[in-house]
Amino acid sequence: MNHATTTAAPPRRLRADAARNQARIVAAARELFAEHGLEITLDDVAERAGVGVGTVYRRFANKKELIAEVFEQHIADFADVADVAMRNPDPWLGLVEFFEQACKHLSTNRGFGEVMLELEEDPARFAELRDRIRPTVAAIVERARAAGAVHPDVTTTDFFALIHMVNSFAEFAAPVNAEVWQRYMAITLNGVRTDSVPRRPLLVDPLTDDEVERAKSAGCLGRRR
Repeated sequence: MNHATTTAAPPRRLRADAARNQARIVAAARELFAEHGLEITLDDVAERAGVGVGTVYRRFANKKELIAEVFEQHIADFADVADVAMRNPDPWLGLVEFFEQACKHLSTNRGFGEVMLELEEDPARFAELRDRIRPTVAAIVERARAAGAVHPDVTTTDFFALIHMVNSFAEFAAPVNAEVWQRYMAITLNGVRTDSVPRRPLLVDPLTDDEVERAKSAGCLGRRR
């Protein structure tokens, strides 16, 4: 008597393979967006991930879907940083920790700002992801303010704006000095602190006049492209 045999192993293996492929695709996209901004194709992502182009299109119908997935992972990273900062026993150092990590993430990741702007065309999705970290960031700022470490008029919205201000300068200076953003991050933190906490030292030199001119030229060249 012949008995039909079945096994659940192949479907599970396929699901695991699909999950691994998706993780590789998203990781590759994050790397490429960080290096080149949004001027990449799904073919580029497939090559970096080491998978076939068809595999990428099975997971993501178009680049916009992939951008949304990458942005979601960035938000998850920010949420992790915010959670760690919130647990810092020193309210001021917790705020500094979050601000520094957020500035570093943006300043060393060329594509994040472009990814964020692209996703803002989907307001509901953007708001959903943004609101995932806003309460924790608000708690970090409020804790520092309640401890008397931050000027009482400074708000959570101010901190989001200040992070983007530092990032804007980082983008300007990147062609000539990829580290100088740290100087302006320290200046920014010194501007919001109260006298109860020490000033942060400016450990990075400012741009020279020559570097400013070269950064201007690089920016003009980039816009012409």
